[in-house]
Parts: sequence; structure tokens; C-alpha cells
Amino acid sequence: MTVQDSGRVALITGASRGIGYGIAQALVARGDRVCITGRGEDALKEAVEKLGADRVIGIPGKAHDEAHQAAAVARTMEAFGRVDFLINNAGTNPVFGPMAELDLNVARKVYETNVISALGFAQQTWKAWQKDNGGAIVNIASVAGVSASPFIGAYGMSKAAMVNLTLQLAHEFAPVVRVNAIAPAVVKTRFAEALYEGREAEAAAAYPLGRLGVPEDIGGAAAFLTSGQSDWITGQTLVVDGGIFLNAGVG
Repeated sequence: MTVQDSGRVALITGASRGIGYGIAQALVARGDRVCITGRGEDALKEAVEKLGADRVIGIPGKAHDEAHQAAAVARTMEAFGRVDFLINNAGTNPVFGPMAELDLNVARKVYETNVISALGFAQQTWKAWQKDNGGAIVNIASVAGVSASPFIGAYGMSKAAMVNLTLQLAHEFAPVVRVNAIAPAVVKTRFAEALYEGREAEAAAAYPLGRLGVPEDIGGAAAFLTSGQSDWITGQTLVVDGGIFLNAGVG
């Protein structure tokens, strides 16, 4: 089936696989043209081919690299002439353990990749297109950013900052650009597999909806937040968690 071109363009960071790829699938399916970024050039090429090289381009690079941020936005503008939507999905979580033992250099790396890079991409898209033409930004946060999450404290700390970045940008970029966040619980990706590998049934049992998330769940949420159906929504964090927070008060 041929998809009608929506006339809109999205830039999605960290989208060669996992949640970012799931978001790219959702936006391509509704007719958007998309630029995806990622660190692995081979994985990025494969993702572009699967998504459709006639509608998708890939820009390899590290999210925290300012030159890469500028190049990705410039290349999107060159290829498609606009950048309506920015999805800040790129992230890292290289450490597992208590905060009391956290290597501060690792903490800096996590914050640089997960938060500062998102701000950098937002600045670039704002200047290149959105300031004068409008659009929407969606930041991928985490339930770890809105509650305590043992042993992934550095990641949670960065995602809490992502939630506040969303509030700040929503305030400053209004009324022309809407800025929202999505806070997923555990989604079945290579990034999160340490949280459920070998014990998926046990992990899923904690969720009232009876399963872990999949990238398509987040793709649908991102599609909504970049659609006309959410035109009066900004500065919000949409928790997509399979109901896990419902158990917070259960003793």
C-alpha cells in the first residue's frame, strides 16, 4: 500500500534500533520523511533500507558531538527542506550499581549524552526551522526519571533532568513549538535487556497489563505527540508504563 506523503519531516536521534527505530516506523507509516541518527554506520544503513531509502536518510555520529548535531540538522534541511519534529531518543546507561559508588566521570558522560545532546539538537532545529515555522519536540525520558530506580541512579538522574528540560523548552519555545516527553517503563530492546533477560515472565508479571513494552508502544505515543490531535498539549510527560505505577502503593 502506498503511503501518502504528509509533507512533514522528523529528525530522530539514536534510531538505528530499539525505541528510536520503533518511532521512525510509526512516523514513516503515516507519511513523514525522516532522518535517523546513530553511532553504528552499518546498523544505520540497515535501518534506512528497512524503513525505505526513498523516505529516510541516516546520519552517523555521536549524539553529544556538537558538530554531529549541526550536521544532522543541516543534512535534514538539505534533503527535505524542513524539520518539523525532533525526537530526542539517543541515550546511554553504561553503569549499574549504587550511587554511593558511582564514578563521577561516568555520571558526566551519562548526563552529556542523555541531556546536553538533547538540548543541542533542540537548539539546532529551533534555529534551522522551528523558530519561524513551528513544530514539535518529543524527549524520550523514563519512569526512572520520575521515581527512584535502584542501581540505575545515574540514568534516572539524567532522565529527571530531561523532564525538566522539557518544561523549560516548552515554556521558552511556546507558542510556536510544542515540547513534550515520554517516560517509558521497561521496553524490550537490546538497551534494556539486562533488566529482563532470562526472567521476562517474572518481570512482566509486575505489570498490570501483563507484559513488557515494545518499541511500537512508544512509536504510537510519539506519533500522537507530533500530530494535530495533540495541538493543545505542551510541557507534559506522558508515562507509558503498562500500569507499573499502579503498584507503587501496594504493600
